[in-house]
Amino acid sequence: LPMHRSKSIFSACLAAIALFCAVGFPSAQGADTAESGAEAKYRAVFQVSDSDPKTWSQALANIKNVLNELGARHIDIELVVYGHGIGMATFDSEVADKLTDAIALGVKVFACENTMHGLKLTKEDMHPRIGYVKAGVVKLISRQAEGYAYIKP
Repeated sequence: LPMHRSKSIFSACLAAIALFCAVGFPSAQGADTAESGAEAKYRAVFQVSDSDPKTWSQALANIKNVLNELGARHIDIELVVYGHGIGMATFDSEVADKLTDAIALGVKVFACENTMHGLKLTKEDMHPRIGYVKAGVVKLISRQAEGYAYIKP
C-alpha cells in the first residue's frame, strides 16, 4: 500500500478506537442496576375515564399485578380518573374497597376537578384518600412528558 493510504487507514482505525472508548462498552453501560447497588425505578400512569365497573376492576387488577411483579419499592403508580369514570372514585362506588386497597399499596389516585365541577361533585362525595388535579388530561400529558409509562386498560 502507498504510504499515504496506509496512514489514512491507521488514522481511521485510531479514530474508531477512540470513539469506541469514548462511548464505552455496551455491557458496562447496560449493566443491571441490581449489580451496581441501585434499584430500578419504574413509573406508570393509568387512565380510567370509563364508568364500567369491569374496566375499573381490570385497571385495578393490572395495577396489583404490576406491584406484585415489580415490587412496590420499584415502581411509582398513579391512577388518573376523569370523564365518565369519575363516579367510580366516589366514596360509595362499587369499587371503593378495591380503590382503598390500591391506595394502601402506595398507588396515588387523582380525580379531575374539571369533571367534578361539571358533574357537581364535591370532595365530600369522593373517596377520602384520593388527590385532585385541575385537569386529568393535562396530568396525563405531564406524566408522559416526564417519562411515565401510559396505560389505559
